[in-house]
Amino acid sequence: MTAKIRLEIDLEFSVTEPATPDRAPSTINGTVKADGSTVEVYLDTPEAFGGSTLPSLDAVRELAKAFADQGVAVSVSGPKGSLVSLGAVKVSRAQRLLTRSPHIRLGSLSALKPMAKSVRASGKSDATNLLPPSTPFPLVPTVNRKIRRRVTTTHHTPGSGRARLIFVQDSATWNGQVPREFNLGPVSTTIGSGDGVDLVLPGLDAVHAEVVHNDADEYVLIPHGPVSGSVNPSGPSVLRTGARIQLGQWCLAYFREEYADHGRPFGGRSGGELAYQRPQFDPRTGRTEGDGSEGVGDFRRRPR
Repeated sequence: MTAKIRLEIDLEFSVTEPATPDRAPSTINGTVKADGSTVEVYLDTPEAFGGSTLPSLDAVRELAKAFADQGVAVSVSGPKGSLVSLGAVKVSRAQRLLTRSPHIRLGSLSALKPMAKSVRASGKSDATNLLPPSTPFPLVPTVNRKIRRRVTTTHHTPGSGRARLIFVQDSATWNGQVPREFNLGPVSTTIGSGDGVDLVLPGLDAVHAEVVHNDADEYVLIPHGPVSGSVNPSGPSVLRTGARIQLGQWCLAYFREEYADHGRPFGGRSGGELAYQRPQFDPRTGRTEGDGSEGVGDFRRRPR
């Protein structure tokens, strides 16, 4: 853009900032030089201005546009380099998105950071928008996909993981409230409609089913009446998180925290729901289990 005015400036200045409740008085010395359409402003301690003196970003945008309309470029720098350039300057697309102005070019991060800290300390945050966000390091996450892990058991103590039954509701009957839960007992939990059972559900047999916590730290469903769902209808079933138990009109889901569920080896899954889970030997049961086939939603894949 052709300059509409020509400037010739060579001056020095000194500005004293008064004391505030959280800061002592300070003095900023600087120079202003111009020869034509470029104005260079130097400040020896730019961070001393603080948030009470710096204009808002909206005001800076208006000032930068006014400079650009006149074809003038104003650059402000400090001891650590350029702070900002306003007016008829070249601005990258990324900085235009950041400042929302084609007439504001930010300086170096090392020069802007002390001023931004001073502004944040003063409680005026609008001007800190001039400081670009820091870049995460490293730029690419460090992932070792071939890491070898020692085979271990689940990280738990017997009975931990709050094993419980959750009353299942579908979208047609759900009222928006948190579903009812029933914590399973440390030894056994009886379910039915009779007197003395732990979980009373009308419409069932007196003792319809029982969940036993065995010596291998497994919760096992033992049916005494008609049972369906994702469990064995005619015999005991080792329960895993997500298992559905249909007892008459009642539908229950078993849940236990993953770190304590023997169907989830190594204290949980590595790689998400579809990840292959290597088999592990459980010294409590003498069995090798946990290949991902027992967890609801798991997708079994052959090991490579």
